[in-house]
Amino acid sequence: MSRTADVTRQTKETRIELRLSLDGGERAIHTGIGFFDHMLTALAFYAGWGLALSVQGDLEVDGHHTVEDTGIVLGQALARALGDKAGIARFATAFVPMDEALCRTVLDISGRPFLVFEAEMPQEVIGGYDSCLTEEFMRALAVNAGLTLHQRALYGKNAHHITEALFKSLGLALKEAAAVKGEGVTSTKGVL
Repeated sequence: MSRTADVTRQTKETRIELRLSLDGGERAIHTGIGFFDHMLTALAFYAGWGLALSVQGDLEVDGHHTVEDTGIVLGQALARALGDKAGIARFATAFVPMDEALCRTVLDISGRPFLVFEAEMPQEVIGGYDSCLTEEFMRALAVNAGLTLHQRALYGKNAHHITEALFKSLGLALKEAAAVKGEGVTSTKGVL
């Protein structure tokens, strides 16, 4: 079974084309925000995904619509690629240290979207990327993929390091949770 999805979304603020393969492939990511491209590349690498992403957003306003809408589309693609979720591990936890920062991601591919995000950013801007947008991306991803997602920066002094550890730990946790470990759905209800 192919665990892939293609999603296109067009609004007055953004145009996004995305192709996701949960089982690997090349990564080509262009959002117009260099640091965000770097974070999405790290996420896809540690998740073991192939990801082709092209975003044209209203960056003359700011990066908010680009980042949030990318989370929406990536979440939709993830939900589609997982299909009925038969056989997936479902739950995962990952810790990632990045120099002085340590971050944790715990998630459940539950179909019940929820975000707990506890990560103070010491600097407001990282290379033209507003650090507050990380929470917006994670919320959009969780809601549209149906994830229960908990992320916490246990400590850190550099917003770049904290953000990178959050994206990398998310990738590692998604790789583990989406891995096919059996045949049936991992739920006492029989469905997710």
